[in-house]
Amino acid sequence: MKYKLALATALLSATIFAGAANAKTFVYCSEGSPEGFDPGMYTAGTTFDASAHPIYNRLLEFKPGTTQPEAGLAESWDISSDGTVYTFKLRPNVKFQTTEFFTPTRALNADDVLFSIGRQIDEKNAWNKYINGASWEYADGMGFPKLIKSIEKVDDLTVKMTLNRPEAPFLANLAMPFASILSKEYADSLDKDGKKEQLNQNPVGTGPFTFVAYQQDAIIRFKKNADYWGTAPKIDDLVFAITSDAAVRYQKLKAGECHLMPFPNAADVQSMKSDPNLQVLEQEGLNIAYLAYNTTQAPFDKPEVRIALNKAINKNAIVDAVFQGMATPATNPIPPTMWSYNNSVKDDTYDLEAAKKMLADAGVKDLSMKVWAMPVSRPYMLNARRAAEIIQDDFAKIGVKVEIVSYEWAEYLQRSKAKDRDGAAMLGWTGDNGDPDNFLDTLLGCDAVGGNNRAQWCNKEFDELVKKAKVTSDMAERTKLYEQAQVVFKKEAPWATLDHSLAIVPMAKGVTGFTQSPLGDFTFETVDIAE
Repeated sequence: MKYKLALATALLSATIFAGAANAKTFVYCSEGSPEGFDPGMYTAGTTFDASAHPIYNRLLEFKPGTTQPEAGLAESWDISSDGTVYTFKLRPNVKFQTTEFFTPTRALNADDVLFSIGRQIDEKNAWNKYINGASWEYADGMGFPKLIKSIEKVDDLTVKMTLNRPEAPFLANLAMPFASILSKEYADSLDKDGKKEQLNQNPVGTGPFTFVAYQQDAIIRFKKNADYWGTAPKIDDLVFAITSDAAVRYQKLKAGECHLMPFPNAADVQSMKSDPNLQVLEQEGLNIAYLAYNTTQAPFDKPEVRIALNKAINKNAIVDAVFQGMATPATNPIPPTMWSYNNSVKDDTYDLEAAKKMLADAGVKDLSMKVWAMPVSRPYMLNARRAAEIIQDDFAKIGVKVEIVSYEWAEYLQRSKAKDRDGAAMLGWTGDNGDPDNFLDTLLGCDAVGGNNRAQWCNKEFDELVKKAKVTSDMAERTKLYEQAQVVFKKEAPWATLDHSLAIVPMAKGVTGFTQSPLGDFTFETVDIAE
């Protein structure tokens, strides 16, 4: 470990030194390593920040600082009157990046869109299983294989997508990282050389930055895409200095070794705000932290057992210890800032005696279980280990013995999806498109079991409500359906809802042009730094 840290520091110092002499270099102290560089296969924000946002574009993009989709690689689109046919006009002359490992011979066209989306929804596609164990967790969890009837190339710059039913959040979904557009020409060249797996290691896209190199768990280097179709970045080089410890990230920020960091320790925020060399952005997070019980495993298959455990969790203690007040206890599975939030739902009261009685009435005694704690800081849970320790103490008070387990982040995400996973896994979510569907169906729908639905919870009543909301265009009617779904969720308690946090972004005083995203993205195409 000491060798890795020394190597990372040496690489970072060399990069900054070279940048200072010859180019404008921006250093981001990221919180973790990406799982890969093909965004379609992943759901973690850490991975999206290192892949989808710098390297790729999508048909639509979210307007900076909002959840509003706007034109991206598609400069316009039409929707049929019945809401099932979408026709996209692609921008002409959009170039793919030229790298040391690939030189494109043509511009973006419809073939790239058909390749990028088609491989995720068709099991017979030659690229559907191009990596052992590969899964299209987002596309599968959102029901894309069942939703999309066909994707057709009308001409080089026109793509027609036909759906099996209307889908209210479809445009917003296409602006999400998993729908990034990759180069089919590059994929074909890798296939010809027998190197398909490099699509996930050496990425090529149309985005503002070109991938240069990755030293695992240490550093990712990008350079400005000289052929970018949009407004050219103001910085020449972008460096991700991977620094998992929030305290170390803060020290690097103070020392000028990085310009911006995510997810500070709550205890450090006040000193950051008082430091004249730093600036701190802050906004309500569109997020939720939760503890997902495996509802297919006894005794967690009983709602009364899950509710009993929920009653034993002191959420206020977690908010105080982990966030020092910069979060609020969560009641519903969507944040209160999101439309359709049901204010009439009441949270489970913290009541140890009631929890003991409910467990006894359910025939549960001498229960031992595992609580999974994330190894990384996320905006919705800055210190999962500390939160797990509080839950461990709380459960001990009602006679439940807890073993806290964890794994490296990529392994944690993979293992926690398993249908036979034991205990309760701590995870969370920051909304990817501003729509309640992105929480309720993506995380709790039946289609997401074995993927994003870590509770393995398939409830017919809940699923019918959120599926009906998908095909309803009227906002008021969608709101009623989502409100009803939240009532079902609370009654069945597949999760212990833990908190909604503030999103805090500290950066050097000289940084300009960074826009804090309600979706929790860290993007740098518009940033600049004072000379």
